[in-house]
Amino acid sequence: MTAKKLNIQKLLAPAVLVLLYAFFCVFGENFFSVDYLMNILNASYYIGFLAIGVTFVIITGGIDLSLGTTMMCAALLGGAAYNIWHWNIWVSLALVVLVGTLIGLLNGVLVAYFNLPPFIATLGTQMMGMGFGAVVTKVMTMRYPTIGTPDGAFKYVFYKTSNTFFLKGFPIGAVWLALAFFVAYLLLNKTKFGRYTYAMGSNYEAARLSGINTRKWKTLVYTLCGLFCGLAGVFYAAVYTSIIPASGSGYELLAIAGVVIGGTSMTGGSGTLTGTIIGVFVMSVLKQGLMSMGLQAHWQNFFTGLVVIGAVLLDQYRIKKLAQVKKQ
Repeated sequence: MTAKKLNIQKLLAPAVLVLLYAFFCVFGENFFSVDYLMNILNASYYIGFLAIGVTFVIITGGIDLSLGTTMMCAALLGGAAYNIWHWNIWVSLALVVLVGTLIGLLNGVLVAYFNLPPFIATLGTQMMGMGFGAVVTKVMTMRYPTIGTPDGAFKYVFYKTSNTFFLKGFPIGAVWLALAFFVAYLLLNKTKFGRYTYAMGSNYEAARLSGINTRKWKTLVYTLCGLFCGLAGVFYAAVYTSIIPASGSGYELLAIAGVVIGGTSMTGGSGTLTGTIIGVFVMSVLKQGLMSMGLQAHWQNFFTGLVVIGAVLLDQYRIKKLAQVKKQ
């Protein structure tokens, strides 16, 4: 197999996205409508931020299972700051981002400096985040201000524009997601941070022996992932308002699935943020499309798992063929 044919595989994720959307437009009920398009975008905001962050981690050959609970723990603490401690809404939202970043830093330290396997370290912080948020809020649901209240204006910044804006109800969250993608893209592809991320994933020991401070840079990778989890918490709060204690487990699987579908290798060393965003939208279109066909949540989980398995099998096939090309 030639390198050209291997590059063609990068077109599979966009092709799947287009085909899925076309399929549900034909067989789904009212799927080709503005309402369903808005639903697809709304379901992509927080998963998109989680997926962008964990893309860096997976490229290094690691994994982060704490994504979902970190997002919800951060949102819960921000909600506690607003509802219980009576902080300003904007300061409370800043706390959400800070908490996510600190949990990411903890993950990085455990993996890079204490040499814990990423699976174990982030599984531990997943459970810690789930419990800590519930303890602080005393297992009470935290509610962010709604549209129409004085502090509800934050939804116009992170969710959708007001009806008085020149674009009524415009999904402003999509603009933030695009901006985050652009910044992350530059970071991954145009900076030393990105080069070291790929280097650690390709051959960690060789990167260390070449003089790269792998512990520091790996810690920064997980910290960045935590930052994006915090941002995801802000957008989750903006879209859904209510944050339930001890929740969040499972969202990390959706984010990781989007990354894998987008072509990032679970073995590390390769992957693109463009593929990740496409993978996230594949997940959103699949979820909303199955709903438009009247299929319940368990069917959505089944087909999502099927798509993920297919993506991983394709990745294994790509790695095998790439190894054959290098031997030629």
